[in-house]
Amino acid sequence: MSSTTTNLATKPAVRTVASTQSEMTEIILPNDTNTLGNLLGGRLMHFIDLTGAMAAYRHSRTNVVTAAMDHIDFIRPVHLGDLVTLRSSVNRAFSTSMEIGVKVWAENTRTGCVSHVASAYLVFVAIDDQGRRQRVPEALPETADELRRFEGALRRRAHRDAEAARRKQAKIASDAETTDTQS
Repeated sequence: MSSTTTNLATKPAVRTVASTQSEMTEIILPNDTNTLGNLLGGRLMHFIDLTGAMAAYRHSRTNVVTAAMDHIDFIRPVHLGDLVTLRSSVNRAFSTSMEIGVKVWAENTRTGCVSHVASAYLVFVAIDDQGRRQRVPEALPETADELRRFEGALRRRAHRDAEAARRKQAKIASDAETTDTQS
């Protein structure tokens, strides 16, 4: 059996969104908090990146790298001793990249009160062992909520592409201005 045949056997053309879903729970310890006893934003971003990567791995079944965390909402603080639960799934797969949505809840361990504390969108790219981009299966949304996120991912990708083009034009203009002043 050739390696191409093996890849086709292990990488179906389509995977359901539900098959990519991942969940992680952490207890917030003193090392995770700032001087106010609240979870550090960077630590929460780390948890979000890990949980997002889990969904990307499940979808692509290959190495993945974080390409962007283009939107994150910190809705309310997470406190020392809280349990943080993160849930992720692939919103949409493109040729070699995937948009992953991550939603975060905090549970007060004394009261049992659970609050939505953060949401984020990340983009992961599938790569092989040599760092070359790899094709990923299509994502198949099956529920109304999955379909809403699937359609929203296309709009967010268009926005990311437009912003990248704007930054590229700004850099070209800045480089030209620098060259003019040095002449």
